[in-house]
Amino acid sequence: MSALPASDAVRFLQLDVFTDRPGGGNPLGVVIGAQGWDADDMQRFAVWTNLVETTFLLPPTEPRADYRLRIFTPTREIPFAGHPTIGSACAALATGFVAPAAELWQQCGAGVLPIHATSDGHEPQLFVKSPPARVLREGLEADPQLRALLANVTLGKLPPAFVEGGRCWWVAEFADEAQVRAWHPNHGAIHALALASNSLGLCVFARAPRRDYDVVVRAFPAGVGIVEDPASGAANGLIAAYLAARDPQGELSRGYRVSQGREIGKDARIHVRFEADGTAWVGGRSHIVIDGRMRWPRGAD
Repeated sequence: MSALPASDAVRFLQLDVFTDRPGGGNPLGVVIGAQGWDADDMQRFAVWTNLVETTFLLPPTEPRADYRLRIFTPTREIPFAGHPTIGSACAALATGFVAPAAELWQQCGAGVLPIHATSDGHEPQLFVKSPPARVLREGLEADPQLRALLANVTLGKLPPAFVEGGRCWWVAEFADEAQVRAWHPNHGAIHALALASNSLGLCVFARAPRRDYDVVVRAFPAGVGIVEDPASGAANGLIAAYLAARDPQGELSRGYRVSQGREIGKDARIHVRFEADGTAWVGGRSHIVIDGRMRWPRGAD
């Protein structure tokens, strides 16, 4: 077995994000100490981990930021995503990469974003402010491909919509939880819709007032090659923004709890809070599952 110099060994953590217990959320890889890596090194490592996203915690270059984050899928770098942001902030706090604080500022491709830390006597919850969103198109007539996808679904209170908030998603409210849970979508059609509209894909939800959650969500980000996401901060941020815009006095307007991922063997829990102006914050708990050192040959080596 070949060995690399100790100076080339960096810290690697794997977390489970948006879950009350490990095993229920969305896995994330976080690398600390890769200041000497270039984008190709990071991309090659993200391919190797084969996680939905792998992030790299780096010193900030913006004066007001606490740290800088680069986010890679197995195919490319992206400017922002919800679960990498929440998980990486957890890793930064847990490892001492940043000092403990109730508010952090993350520098990433989407700018410098605020992250709030709260505690209810258990593990802290971290919340990221969702980017401002706007409804671009609305109703089944917005796209014939969308109409075909939802042909056998009974829709809920709000019409389907094409919503932009940093990235674009199609959002559809179903009439009840049972329809969301049992839906078997045409994934090829979702992929075609995502490509035609230059969007991430389709996320669906239903109101489901229960003891431990209020909304059930499923997200299909076919636009980035993912069939179904077990816990999506981006999708939930767009759903929250859509609810704030179209149902500002509804039963969810003071915030709500989300169940996501059961259909693919997970049990993610995501929390949404609203400010008085309708600004949405999306968050939850993360758990460090793996914490160790790794050696990765850089391209220059």
